[in-house]
Amino acid sequence: MALPSILKRLGAAGLPVIVVDDGSDHTVGEHIRATCAAVTGAEYLRRDINGGKGAAVTSGLVRAQERCFSHAIQIDADGQHDLDALDLLFRAAMANPRAIITGRPAFDKSMPTSRRIGRRITAFWVAVNTLSFRIDDAMCGFRVYPVSSTLELIRKSVRGRRMDFDIEVLIKADWVEFPIVSVPVHVRYPDGNVSNFRLLGDNVLLIFMQTRMFFGMLIRLPWLLWRATVKSHEPAHWAGIAERGSYWGLHFLLFIYRLLGRRFCLAIMFPVVFYFFVTGHVQRRASRDYLRRLWRCGHLHERPSVFTSFCHFMSFGSSVLDKIAAWSGHIPVSSLDYATSEIFGEIEARGRGVVIITAHIGNPEVMRAMALHFRSIHINVLMHTNNAQLFNGLIQKIQPGAKMRVIPVTSVGPAEAMLLADAIARGEWVVIAGDRVPVLDGTRTVSVPFLGEDAPFPQGPYILGAILKAPTYLLFCVRDKARYRISLTRFADPIYLPRGDRINAIAQCATLFAKALEECVVRAPLQWFNFYPFWKTQRALTSQPEVAE
Repeated sequence: MALPSILKRLGAAGLPVIVVDDGSDHTVGEHIRATCAAVTGAEYLRRDINGGKGAAVTSGLVRAQERCFSHAIQIDADGQHDLDALDLLFRAAMANPRAIITGRPAFDKSMPTSRRIGRRITAFWVAVNTLSFRIDDAMCGFRVYPVSSTLELIRKSVRGRRMDFDIEVLIKADWVEFPIVSVPVHVRYPDGNVSNFRLLGDNVLLIFMQTRMFFGMLIRLPWLLWRATVKSHEPAHWAGIAERGSYWGLHFLLFIYRLLGRRFCLAIMFPVVFYFFVTGHVQRRASRDYLRRLWRCGHLHERPSVFTSFCHFMSFGSSVLDKIAAWSGHIPVSSLDYATSEIFGEIEARGRGVVIITAHIGNPEVMRAMALHFRSIHINVLMHTNNAQLFNGLIQKIQPGAKMRVIPVTSVGPAEAMLLADAIARGEWVVIAGDRVPVLDGTRTVSVPFLGEDAPFPQGPYILGAILKAPTYLLFCVRDKARYRISLTRFADPIYLPRGDRINAIAQCATLFAKALEECVVRAPLQWFNFYPFWKTQRALTSQPEVAE
C-alpha cells in the first residue's frame, strides 16, 4: 500500500492532507483511518457510498473550501506519481494562481501498452473536442486545482463523477477559457499496482463522455473556431505553448520521406503548415514580431508581410524534414560544410568531452550526421520538454545503437550534474540550447541586447559549463539550398564564474552568445524558430496560494 509513504512525504513537506475514502469496506476503511491518524496534519474523510474518482475529488475540494484553502493538490493514492515534482506544481500554481495545473506525464517502461494506446486515443478526442492542442494530457491525475473556481465549474457543468471526471473537467475548463497549465512529471506503474479502472465499464463510460463532449463541441463550433483563428491566448512561458505534432505524425513523415523523398514531403506538409499558421495565433504573432525587429534593425530589405511570416512557418516545416533526415542517416557527409573544420580535430585530440551551446536556428540535429562522420562523437542533448522520451524512441527505432540521446531536464540538479560529468569524462558532447528561458523559472535569466532590444537569455548553459569544467563551444548550423553550413567556435576553456561577480560573468557570456546568434540570424533570417514572445518579460509573482492535498 503506497498511502503511508505518500502521507509521510507530504507530512515532511508540512502540507495538510485530506484523504478521501470513497466507500471502501470496513476493514480497509479502518486501516486508512489508522494510517491518517499516525500522520500529523492528515484528515480522514469518509464517503459511505462509493461514488467514483470524480465524486471523491469533489468531496475533497468541498472539504478544502470549508477549511479555507485556496488551492488543493490532487494525488492518486497508488504511488504512480513522482512526488519530486511537487515543487514544479507549486511554482506553476504561484505563477498562475487562477489556473488548473496538470501534470504532463513522462512514462517509464512499466506502463502497459494498452494504457499507451488508450491515452493516445483520448488525446485525439480531447484535441477534437476542444479544437486545440492546449491540453497535453487529460488523464493525468496529478493536479493543482484553485478550489472555489473549480467547484463552481463542477457544479455548473461537469457531469462525470467516475473515471470520466479528469478528462471532462479539463475539456469544460477549456471551453470557458479556464487557464490550464501543464508541467512535466514522471509517472510509473509500481509492481503489484492494482488499478481501479474497469476495463469494460469505464471504457464505455469514457466513450459516452467523449460523445457528449463532441456534440457539445458542435454547439460551440463557431466560438471555438473563432477562438482558434483569431482570439489570442498567450501563455506566460514558451513551455506552455504546446508542441504541435505527435509520435505517429513523425513516423508518417518518416515513411513518406523514405518512400517518396523530400520534395513530396514538402508538398504534403503545405496544408498542414497552413493549418498551424492559421490556428497558431501565439506562434504567428511571435513570428511577425521577430521579423519586424529584423526589418527595423536593417536585416530585411522589405517590411515583413503575412506572407513573410508564412514563409517562416514553411521554413520550420522544412527543418522538421531535416531532423528526420538527420536521424535516419539520409544527410550525406558530402553535404556538410564546416566553417572551422580544424576545431573538430582539436576536440577529438583532447580525448575529453565538451559542452556545446547551440540555438533553435537552422538544423542543429545535423550533429547526428556529424556523429557518423566523426565516429568518436557521442552526443547528449538536454531538452527542457516532455518530448525527450518521444525523440529517444524515434531515434532508436530509426537508428538502433545511435550515438545520440536526449535527456529530459527542467533543471540540472546533483543527479543530472553527475550524469553529465560522467559523460564528459567519457569524451562525450553535452549539448544545451542557449536561447530558451528555463522551464517554470523565468528568474534564472539575464537580459542582454539582441536585435535592438534587451531580451532574456538563460543562465543555465554557462552555469552548466562552469560546473562541468569542460571546454565550451558554440555550434550553429543553417541550411543553404541543399547544403548545411556548420559553424563551431571556441567559447571558453572552461567557463569561469567568480563567486563575487557571478551574475556579471554570466551576463558577459550571454552577451557573447547573443551576438554570435544575431550574426547567424542575419545570415538566415527565416531559420530562427523561437515561436513564442521572446522579448516579453515574465510578470513578477504577486501571490503565493495556500495549498492542500
